[in-house]
Amino acid sequence: VIPMLVLLLNLFLLIDVTSFSFVKASTSSSSTSSSGSIGSGIGLNIDISSPKYERVLNIRHGGSVNLESPSATVAVSSASASGNNNGTTSSTAYEYILPEEATSAPSGLDADTDVVGVSKGAGVNISSPVLGGESELEFTEQQVTKKQKKLKVLFLSADTGGGHRASAQSLGSQLLKHYPDTEFELADLWTPTNVYPYATLVKSYKHLSAHPRQWRLLYYLSNTKWYEKITDVHSSITCYDKIEKHIESLDPDIVISVHPTMNYVPEKAVRNIGQKKGKYIPFFTVVTDFGSGHCTWFQGRTVDMIYVASQRIMKLAKRRGKFDHDKLVMSGLPIREDFAVQAKAMGDRSSLGGKGYRQVMKSKLGLDPHKKTVLVMGGGEGVGSLGQIAEKLREKLANSGVDATILVVCGRNEKLKDDLNGRDWGAEPMAVGRIKKRAKLRQLAKRILRKKVGLEEKAPSEIGDSGKGEVDVIGLGFITNMAEFMVAADVLVSKAGPGTIAEAASLGLPVMITSFLPGQEAGNVDIVLDGGFGAFKKKPHQIADVVTSWMGDEDKLDEMSRRSSEVGNPQAASEIMEDIIRISLEKINKFDS
Repeated sequence: VIPMLVLLLNLFLLIDVTSFSFVKASTSSSSTSSSGSIGSGIGLNIDISSPKYERVLNIRHGGSVNLESPSATVAVSSASASGNNNGTTSSTAYEYILPEEATSAPSGLDADTDVVGVSKGAGVNISSPVLGGESELEFTEQQVTKKQKKLKVLFLSADTGGGHRASAQSLGSQLLKHYPDTEFELADLWTPTNVYPYATLVKSYKHLSAHPRQWRLLYYLSNTKWYEKITDVHSSITCYDKIEKHIESLDPDIVISVHPTMNYVPEKAVRNIGQKKGKYIPFFTVVTDFGSGHCTWFQGRTVDMIYVASQRIMKLAKRRGKFDHDKLVMSGLPIREDFAVQAKAMGDRSSLGGKGYRQVMKSKLGLDPHKKTVLVMGGGEGVGSLGQIAEKLREKLANSGVDATILVVCGRNEKLKDDLNGRDWGAEPMAVGRIKKRAKLRQLAKRILRKKVGLEEKAPSEIGDSGKGEVDVIGLGFITNMAEFMVAADVLVSKAGPGTIAEAASLGLPVMITSFLPGQEAGNVDIVLDGGFGAFKKKPHQIADVVTSWMGDEDKLDEMSRRSSEVGNPQAASEIMEDIIRISLEKINKFDS
């Protein structure tokens, strides 16, 4: 009885058998089971019966473990084993995956061999008083993989502008790329509460973004400490239970907020859920604003890490946040992987190689590679006086003798797209004709004045009377290859959306800002101006004047391109996601141990 108890005790040290039961265990000097005394160099033959397992694991001297599954978990205890080869640790669980067809020990092996499978792989040296000596198991790389729980990542956001969702999707894409055995989900926690005004967040945004004055009032009113405290108390009382229940139903292992309203109450709920379940659920915030940030971004008191895109946001977070400053990481704004791919392929936009790559891209997109390209955007809805801007750009570029293509991204605004593509741009608008007529009259008056005062009349070439440039205007719908169009463009004309500016900067593209939402996007204008890679003009004719001047100055474009690249980080999403998973695994494993 005593030897048998000793044997069973040591088997528990070597093999995790919580999911199946022992039938018999006996000593053996070959693959055939027989009785005998326990001594040095004697192997084990263990027959485990279970409807779940049946495969062979060779342990030395012909001993084997019969399991009814192509995989089984073996726990190596530090009390009875020491790690060896490829950094194998003595207290780690491994999953030994044997060939599907294996039903017995591999044939052709010597009775004294200790190898299961062939080739290099993780090795485990097992020393036990039962075996009476050292026994080594070796497995191929394909047969041995470290057992790891499949992680579920929950992104918290809302459809208040496309930037938040785009950031979450770019992070999720990097998550699956670097950690295939994971999954993610995107959730809006406020709308399902049906509590006013939180449930109307998305609807209110669409209204306010179309009425900048109302937006300005609400933004600056809500971005105060007293309003923040009142909202925290009210939202906690009215929505906390519903939000906690919602998050708990999704059962996340990691939570990442990419929206300013998804921090205070959600973080408290996550901490409480973790406490109830006896697990640690890391909570991160990725700030998706570039130059300005609402105070609600920085409400998390126990947040694991906050990722910010600029020094402006870093300073703001330190001033408004209630967390340790060592939890702040300067990362850049997470953008789609397409931009990282194109940035790597193009290299320096201003170099000969970069310019050559851009010409190839123009040809690929069906554009004239020898013409300058202006990319005009107004968001997914195609708003922002795009038609007027395109008209003034075409007029100014043509009159300045610049051959160019104007690409207008209309998004879902099909009416604007059809109007731009159906218009006869060769026909001179009546208003433009009157302007030119008045200009000619002014020139005639100047000539008459010069003759009267005895001044010589300058030749037409000396007063800037150049030939007309050939300018095309193309209306585009909702496009999915924006990175390629930004590579092809010489200048981007756009509203001050943080994601758009970050994408342009990742490719070293100069930017003309045409509008911004008060408060939220005001700082994005400063990012461009302070960075020296663009300008801000509101009126279409001013926009056209400045952009046309850039088109005639290649050195200016190259300098702005270099400055733009200094601000951008095309790898931000990848770097953020890798850091989040690394920190999460460290904290989860520490909590579990």
